[in-house]
Amino acid sequence: MVERKQYLEKLKKLKDKQIIKVVTGVRRCGKSTLLVQFREYLKACGVAPEQIISINFEDVIYGDMLDYKLLYEYISNKLVNGKMTYIFLDEVQNVSEFQKAVDSLFIKENVDIYLTGSNAQMLSGELATLLSGRYIEVKMLPFSFAEYFALVGGDKKAAWQKYFQRGGFPYLAKLDDESVDMDYLSGIYSTVLLKDIVARKKVQDVFLLESVIKFLFDNIGNIVSTKKIADTLTSFGRKTTSQTVENYLTALMEAFVLYRAGRYDVKGKQHLRSLEKYYVVDVGLRRLLLKDNYKDVGYILENIVYLELIRRGYNVSIGKVDDLEIDFIAEKYGDRFYFQVAATVLDSTTFEREVASLKKVSDNYPKYIISMDEYPMGLNGINQINVIDFLLGDII
Repeated sequence: MVERKQYLEKLKKLKDKQIIKVVTGVRRCGKSTLLVQFREYLKACGVAPEQIISINFEDVIYGDMLDYKLLYEYISNKLVNGKMTYIFLDEVQNVSEFQKAVDSLFIKENVDIYLTGSNAQMLSGELATLLSGRYIEVKMLPFSFAEYFALVGGDKKAAWQKYFQRGGFPYLAKLDDESVDMDYLSGIYSTVLLKDIVARKKVQDVFLLESVIKFLFDNIGNIVSTKKIADTLTSFGRKTTSQTVENYLTALMEAFVLYRAGRYDVKGKQHLRSLEKYYVVDVGLRRLLLKDNYKDVGYILENIVYLELIRRGYNVSIGKVDDLEIDFIAEKYGDRFYFQVAATVLDSTTFEREVASLKKVSDNYPKYIISMDEYPMGLNGINQINVIDFLLGDII
């Protein structure tokens, strides 16, 4: 079991703080395992077993507690007087009006609450109102390449090839059979589709939803609009509207399947309100639906770099400089980095195309090209980095 250090350290820092910790992320990204690791940490710190209450609402044994009143009563009766009680509620969005039970527990003394959920809707609406200012979200993703490599070991180039194809869902790292990989990913996809989107959003036309998903998966790294998606699907006989596509996009982002990157005008110093890009939470899911397509290597690489940047806590935008584009602008705590991502820039024409937009940026923030080239070079303050070195290093 690989220790999810990045997320575990956040929970350690928040331990015993009077705030609800909410761990969110796509299904099977490792949220439950993270809580297991944190509970082991608590025990190592001297916390007694009776001070830990743990409930996973995907386990049928807790089916009677899907009513918030019964859940509150059960937990209240198990609180330890005079000592901190640590409460872990896994996939809590399955409990109707769970926020009422959580809020009532939160106001008690010596209670430390940890929640997980696979849908961002749990942090909207009544929950946001009832628990406003009382929770902090820990956003979780599948394995980074560094975490994947820590588990599988061996030759890093071989590990990278597998990660590039299979993605980073933690359990996949234990498997070594491509057909089993696809079966496992298919199970994740079906669960997210049926439980977190179709059932929750009451989707009537599942085939249309899947058409939208395939279009977006096939266009990662491309600027798209809801109108473009709707028009394209309509031209292929799947008549739909921009509003329907927008609803599906929202559902996919709420289920943490898609992430949206807005655009930023570098010279105008303003965020633009149209023509975003979308990235999939794990490239393994993309391969499941679209199979291998070697012309897409650059886009898949771009997707992996995007996820790594947000995993490291950066706000990531697509840059616009005049009529040129910068793949990513990553910002955090006043720092800014510019990135171009390409499969290779060994060809001089490709290199010049990739650096053209970076040359137009007049500020002094660091500028990088990330590629799979093994012998990267630099040019006039623009640094080229091998993607494996970037993913395993601490350049930023």
